Amino acid sequence: MESGRNVYAAILAGGSGTRMGNPEKPKQFLMLGSKPIIAHTVEKFCAEGVFERVLVLCPESWIQKTQDLLRRYCPDCCQDVAVIAGGSTRNDTVRNAISYLCENHAVDDGSIIVTHDAVRPFVSHRIIEENIQAAIDCGACDTVVPATDTIVQSADGKVISSIPDRSQLYQGQTPQSFKLLELKALMESLSPDEEAALTDACKIYTLRGKAVALVRGDVSNMKITYPQDLRVATALMGSGRA
Repeated sequence: MESGRNVYAAILAGGSGTRMGNPEKPKQFLMLGSKPIIAHTVEKFCAEGVFERVLVLCPESWIQKTQDLLRRYCPDCCQDVAVIAGGSTRNDTVRNAISYLCENHAVDDGSIIVTHDAVRPFVSHRIIEENIQAAIDCGACDTVVPATDTIVQSADGKVISSIPDRSQLYQGQTPQSFKLLELKALMESLSPDEEAALTDACKIYTLRGKAVALVRGDVSNMKITYPQDLRVATALMGSGRA
């Protein structure tokens, strides 16, 4: 991986706990083993030693709680981490990260931002490293795994419209990584209708006809969304995959 570039991480922790069955506590703050999910994820990024700043973006009402949790569970990371408010949508949260970095750091055309779901604590060193290199080489990348199940498309939710060729389909994970200023410019170019229709930063690139490289993910790089996911993650933690 090339060195000498400004590389930043944005850990997106804006989700709620509704699908986890605990709307009072966002799922990223639930315990996984001996510490909250978000603490495991932050530790993975701080351990890389390549990030000039690791941002954690969470609901504004949880900023102080997040800072307290990180001081308690991963104190060695605190000097590298800034906790700031996310937005009402994923795109707004990424935009907040970009604005913070542009205002507080010497961002230039070579700067890279690695965005990652806080509730994917099993991301590996390889995946992070390959994301950074792919963003340097291509400008944007997405972490994916090949689709293993048949994907069925339905226009009305009642009958099948088509069954795409599975060999060409992948399931998206995170990180998603980008040249920071290019992502900023593309987001600023969106019309209100485009903005409303887009929930994924990589789709902004495909909408504008720009290439997005694929980085090989891993089935263990799971997203903890439902109670059964937390049970699987606990088992993975016990097997030493964290």
